[in-house]
Amino acid sequence: MREEQKKRPVVSTATSIPIQFTIMLCFLTSAVTALHGQGKPGTAASRAKTAHRIEPRTAFENVCASCHGLDARGGERGPDIASRPEVVGKTDAELVKILREGEISEGMPSFASYGRADLAAIVTYLRVLQGRSRETPLPGDPGAGRNLFFGKAKCSDCHMVSGQGGFFGRDLTAYAARMTPDEVRAAIVDPNKDLDPRLGLVTVRLADSAVLSGVARNEDNFSLQLQTPDGAFHLLNKSDIRALTYAGRSPMPSDYGAILSLVELNDLVSYLLDTSRSVRGQKAHSKPEELDEE
Repeated sequence: MREEQKKRPVVSTATSIPIQFTIMLCFLTSAVTALHGQGKPGTAASRAKTAHRIEPRTAFENVCASCHGLDARGGERGPDIASRPEVVGKTDAELVKILREGEISEGMPSFASYGRADLAAIVTYLRVLQGRSRETPLPGDPGAGRNLFFGKAKCSDCHMVSGQGGFFGRDLTAYAARMTPDEVRAAIVDPNKDLDPRLGLVTVRLADSAVLSGVARNEDNFSLQLQTPDGAFHLLNKSDIRALTYAGRSPMPSDYGAILSLVELNDLVSYLLDTSRSVRGQKAHSKPEELDEE
């Protein structure tokens, strides 16, 4: 019995040596693999590039913060780009272009080497600093939408944006400030949905047989202010009106869904959203006395 008890520890010790060796070997293998991965050409750069694209904040801090500050409120070498209206009011595409091309005359170099995805990430984080992070992304190109507004779609024949356009329709400068892309698109494609007939087209026949058509801007028991498509206002006495007919439809064309492609509609929607958001951003960063003056 004593001889057997003496042998058992020897067997246990001998068995533990291979186990310890195996554990150590696995550890060394893992370490060597990790070091080999770190030493591969381009691996670190690839990881940094991936993290750069995933983390807009990191992208902004690497490119912009040294001049404009971590909060984008300005630094020793760069101006405030978080609240300046001329920056806040620019579209994402315009900001990406500035980053890509630089503004040499202003002392800002080009960051084209970062690639479009990285530059877009920088703009995304800048929007966060500007307080616009919760807004729904634009579905199209605002620049192309502007061309449609003043061109093919003929929106500017009736509507005005930022002081340009017609007078018959409502001013759309801030129209879409609190709307989603789907809501703006629906208003364009189906302008007669849930329309109050009193806000649509009106036809008036006067005592002298003259007929006027337009939109009622103001109306009471004694008078009617009618605006015709040429932008003119007509103040009519109810006693001179022989017939007043509400057409129950908007003066806005109802066939934009057929005239414009889905891409064009998205561009037009983006232009209206971007313009309205820019106005809201400018007001948000205006001084209290400036807002009072409005």
